[in-house]
Amino acid sequence: MTQVEAVRPKEPTGSGTRHARLGLAVLLLPVLLVSMDISVLFLAMPTLTLDLDPSAAQQLWILDIYGFLIAGLLITMGNLGDRVGRRNILLAGATVFGIASVLAAFAPSAGVLIVARALMGVGGATLLPSSLSLISGLFPDARERAAAIGVWTAFFAGGSAVGPIIGGLLLHHFWWGAVFLINIPVLLILLAFGPFLLPEQRQGSLGPLDLPSVALSIGGILPLVYAIKHAAADGVDVEGAVILVIGVVLLTLFVRRQRHLAEPLLDLRLFRRAQFSVAIGSSLVGMMSLAALSYLTSVYLQSVTGRDPLQAALLGIPMAAAVFVFSMSGARVAHRVGTRATFAAALLASALGNLMLLGVGVDGGIAWYLVGSTIAGVGYGLAFTLVSDVAVSSVPPERAGSAVGISETSFELGNALGLALLGSLAALVFRSGGDYSPTLGETIQHSGDPAVIESARESFVSGMHVATTVGALLLVAMAAVALVATGKHDRPATASAH
Repeated sequence: MTQVEAVRPKEPTGSGTRHARLGLAVLLLPVLLVSMDISVLFLAMPTLTLDLDPSAAQQLWILDIYGFLIAGLLITMGNLGDRVGRRNILLAGATVFGIASVLAAFAPSAGVLIVARALMGVGGATLLPSSLSLISGLFPDARERAAAIGVWTAFFAGGSAVGPIIGGLLLHHFWWGAVFLINIPVLLILLAFGPFLLPEQRQGSLGPLDLPSVALSIGGILPLVYAIKHAAADGVDVEGAVILVIGVVLLTLFVRRQRHLAEPLLDLRLFRRAQFSVAIGSSLVGMMSLAALSYLTSVYLQSVTGRDPLQAALLGIPMAAAVFVFSMSGARVAHRVGTRATFAAALLASALGNLMLLGVGVDGGIAWYLVGSTIAGVGYGLAFTLVSDVAVSSVPPERAGSAVGISETSFELGNALGLALLGSLAALVFRSGGDYSPTLGETIQHSGDPAVIESARESFVSGMHVATTVGALLLVAMAAVALVATGKHDRPATASAH
């Protein structure tokens, strides 16, 4: 049996509750930053494009290399934290994240910004699993721990929705690099108070990390995504096909290796449990559709309707508020009506919100956007708050750590896939509408013909409609799976023990 060694900072008698709450407040800082930085660039992209002039492919890499590296490294960093200490890996990751944020803020070219975003992904991958694992040491009482995990989940889910709003406010007063510099004071607080407020935890009796599994997972995901984006940008060709095959082969080898390891990075046996699979599928599909909706509507509000970043950010407040509020109340809803019904209702509400964007047009439809995005936010908030709890409570306690890593990976991978797949689909529809530059922003910048610009805006809206409709269909399909797959295993949500 694995032993957990915990070293808690000394504290006066009777101050445990206050100490734990202060520790939780410190842990929420990196969670908010990591999830916020997924989407904070959505509103900054039009301004950034004018300054750095990235290609269409570079724009997508700027947006999603961060999420893909987080997704590829989450389980690895969680395992590493178990060995070297979860507080140690948290503080080391915060340092890398801070340095990379400064590099990104002052990046002189698109290539440098992509590298900086990649480094932020490496740092971010250490922050999520270690922060959630440290909650166990801060809150040994099951009820208090469940409440703390609920707050953690709300900040994680809400951060992605708040990102564009923070970005819009900063862009109204500063240049695009400010969306990265905002990370620095927050990280300094974490680095200053973390060593005193957070307990150190590590697990004994663990073997070394399986480095081939790490290499195979990253080496499989990145070529696969590149091939998809390459096909969307340049069409299907030999280069893209070869890269796609490489990615598929490496991921196949990764899966086969996990089946034969005593301590796999990804425990595939967990997916045999219906509720676990539904939770992971819901977070993956939910984040895919949310990422596409947030990114495409951010571009729409600025490049199509002509609003500045602050105005676009203010229009995003209703959805962000809905995501955060219903993330806090999702567990209570599930306790009353059951996990199965809550998952299905949440996914269907998200789908309805996405479909309502069909009412948005070049010359109007903002009301459709406001109502649709708010309804979608309600659904996303309810679904996301259940994922970590259901994923963990549906597996044996000794596998809870692996389940946490998989659930977090599904969030990050879903976000990145939403930008790569649905974002590329929207771009494909946009370019098929006429002889435009690769992106709407470039078309507006380089074309002096009002008729061409108006046509490009119409094509972009068509692409947005197609992408969000596909996202809605995926959500409906996942809701059907939730109803069918867990029909015989439904029960109220329970607090997970970490």
